[in-house]
Amino acid sequence: MEIKTIDFYYFSGTGNTLLVVNKMVETFEKRGISVDLCKLEESNPEDINLNKTIGLAFPVAGLSTYPFVWQFLDSLPPANGTSVFMVDTLGEYSGGIVGPLHNKLKKKGYNPIGACEIIMPWNIFYIQNKKAKRKRIDKGLKKAEKFAFGLTEGKSNWGNFPILPFIIYKIGLFIMGLWELKSQQKWFGFKAKKSKCNQCGICAEICPINNIEIDEYPVYKCKCQFCMRCVSFCPQKAIPCKINYKGKTHRAVKVKEFIK
Repeated sequence: MEIKTIDFYYFSGTGNTLLVVNKMVETFEKRGISVDLCKLEESNPEDINLNKTIGLAFPVAGLSTYPFVWQFLDSLPPANGTSVFMVDTLGEYSGGIVGPLHNKLKKKGYNPIGACEIIMPWNIFYIQNKKAKRKRIDKGLKKAEKFAFGLTEGKSNWGNFPILPFIIYKIGLFIMGLWELKSQQKWFGFKAKKSKCNQCGICAEICPINNIEIDEYPVYKCKCQFCMRCVSFCPQKAIPCKINYKGKTHRAVKVKEFIK
């Protein structure tokens, strides 16, 4: 199966996934393959071009991925053999993505040609030092390059492990569902410190689900999915995260990558 053109749909919270996607695009283009990058949060799944190879990229969250990412994946239109590959980035382990997504896409008529999970720096709970993060990024980008090359050579694969991953997938959905409870939003949700906030509005502009409004200062609604963008990219460090060790944050790219 020869890949000629790719529409690559991606979501990246704090930049890890975007680094991987850019490395893969670089590898594809060296092989003469044309790639169009599409921000998943700004894309309508019903508008995808089924005559192209489809790429999907996103971070792991709660052993699976974010509800709005699953919503996009669940809303993909039926296909008739359209080739699709996926890559996700994670801190350590997922378990609830590769098999379940393979099954979903297969049932919709897609041809899953490759899946890859790439360990990158944590952006939540514990933030590593610069040296440790650099090591993970370098190793992750090498794996991304190898995966992209394998796709062009027809040497990639997308395994299907139906039982345990399906259970983990359900657990992941349950975990993410808990995050959306009002009580969780109240206790763990974000709130800008007025003493530090300069009212720039960047947090609202880069929120992928439009959960933040600016009313003099940022106002959070109750649908945050904890992608960590607003926390990590606030230029004033005005949005603390209660669950991050010592309040540290991680960002792998510059904020301009997410400005709409």
